[in-house]
Amino acid sequence: QVQPVEFGGGLVQPGGSLILACQVSGLEFDLYTLNWHRQAPGEQRQLVAHISSTHKTDYADSVKGRFTISRDNAKDMVYLQMNSLRPEDTAVYFCNAKSDYGSWEYWGQGTQVTVSS
Repeated sequence: QVQPVEFGGGLVQPGGSLILACQVSGLEFDLYTLNWHRQAPGEQRQLVAHISSTHKTDYADSVKGRFTISRDNAKDMVYLQMNSLRPEDTAVYFCNAKSDYGSWEYWGQGTQVTVSS
């Protein structure tokens, strides 16, 4: 059973930084596109950032220039470096792995990020 596991959520002050990590074991990690989504209370889940199997990245407009996604295929890890955090970044952040060659897709349980003074 593949189960992505997220690490690193917590409480941070506005303007601060936080790094999220996600380990996805049990699959051919380098053949998957990896995504970070987030969901705030009362809102729909939204895609924040993704990194393809060829390491191409893209970001939601709301986080461009502040967030950086990266992956380490040797460790089956994906990271989200979040800088200049704002209260509106408060959400549960989910790690997602999606196969580039089939319909396999896996979601983590989510980790809470709260930006507040």
